[in-house]
Amino acid sequence: MAKKPIDAIRDAGIVGAGGAGFPTHVKLSAKVDTVIVNGAECEPLLKVDQQLTALRAEEVVAGLEIALELTGAERGIIALKAKYKAAIEALTPLIEGKDNISIELLGNFYPAGDEQVLVYEILGRIVPEGGIPLEVGVVVQNVGTLINIAKAVKDDAPVTSRALTVAGAVAEPMTVEVPIGTSLRELVAIAGGPTDEPYGVIVGGPMMGKVETDLDTPIDKTTSGIVVLPSDHPLILKKQDDMSRKLKLARAACIRCSLCTQTCPRSLLGHHLWPDRLMRAMAYNVTCDPSDLTNAFLCVECGVCTTYACPMGLDPCAMNREIKARLAKEGLDNPHRAKELTPNQYRSTRKIPTYRLVGRLGLLEYDREAPVRAVDHIVRKVRIPLKQHIGAPAKTTVIVGDTVKEGDVIAEIPDGSLGARVHASIAGRVTKILDHIEITAEEK
Repeated sequence: MAKKPIDAIRDAGIVGAGGAGFPTHVKLSAKVDTVIVNGAECEPLLKVDQQLTALRAEEVVAGLEIALELTGAERGIIALKAKYKAAIEALTPLIEGKDNISIELLGNFYPAGDEQVLVYEILGRIVPEGGIPLEVGVVVQNVGTLINIAKAVKDDAPVTSRALTVAGAVAEPMTVEVPIGTSLRELVAIAGGPTDEPYGVIVGGPMMGKVETDLDTPIDKTTSGIVVLPSDHPLILKKQDDMSRKLKLARAACIRCSLCTQTCPRSLLGHHLWPDRLMRAMAYNVTCDPSDLTNAFLCVECGVCTTYACPMGLDPCAMNREIKARLAKEGLDNPHRAKELTPNQYRSTRKIPTYRLVGRLGLLEYDREAPVRAVDHIVRKVRIPLKQHIGAPAKTTVIVGDTVKEGDVIAEIPDGSLGARVHASIAGRVTKILDHIEITAEEK
């Protein structure tokens, strides 16, 4: 007897491929009126979502139809930037005659792919502070997630690999599909190696990604790309700067211009977030109102304030992150849940053009094509994290010394917890279990 679609999705270990990794079987258990497909891909240099949409359009549509059925949604809207011509051309004939599916074209701005920005751009609905699109009757799914849904329901195929872009200072920028658990070091090698030494690696995009100094760190189900840059590139240096120095610079150089707040995407949607106030609160250890500090919980760390807005090169985003960490350490949660919100009247004029952002980031020389490539490379060792998703880490079902095949379940959702299954991404022997499961391919 065929599995129910929701069971197939759960068993496949599918999580959101474009964000924090919310378990998809839970997300699609909700009832909404609209499913939005997030193909906007606004992080500079990354190409994977637009490429997957063009190359695997049938699976994107199939996955969307499954999502519509499970959520009871009346319509599905595929959100793409207007410049993604190949993706639009691939999808258009597939949705002809489907009255409940349409394509919505967006401008080339950042952060068009933020799900709350996406919901407002397409439907004119504002997600409440601290909320999720579900609260306004919407589920947002990344194109990679929908492809995984289609594969799981049709072929009972688990998530064992990840397509991602390797960009920046590498000999051959590319989009490639590799086993979950492949190391950053191996990905750089697959892309022809670095063009600059020494180099740093940003996991994710240049705006929201984090610098990872341990090149043995593995990619997971949510990794949409890595960006390789010279270790002395300003973006690498800024992301690695320590907080004490950031605070000193804020005290010395903040001119209270409020440009960080004027361009903040959440503030422009009407959320009560004022990065300039948070900057002053951190720099001088004062605040005009107690809520000024807890408003930091509304920051999604998109990086606009830091990399684009501040004329003094300061880091309001890091200040917000530090405040959130300190408040969480004191056991405080986000108290801000306002629902009646009004977008800033100047919002439409304050969108960040991506081409201008690329220049501001110092990435023009790296803004190159990253074609999809099938590489003749066999990954012989993977380190598969037990936590690749929102919720509890998966519970191991194997022990060191076990032999596994690709696709075998190696970690299960803990009873009564939010989580996702984990599968072996290569065949081999389990050689280590820590916060990850290491699998090493047998020698032939």
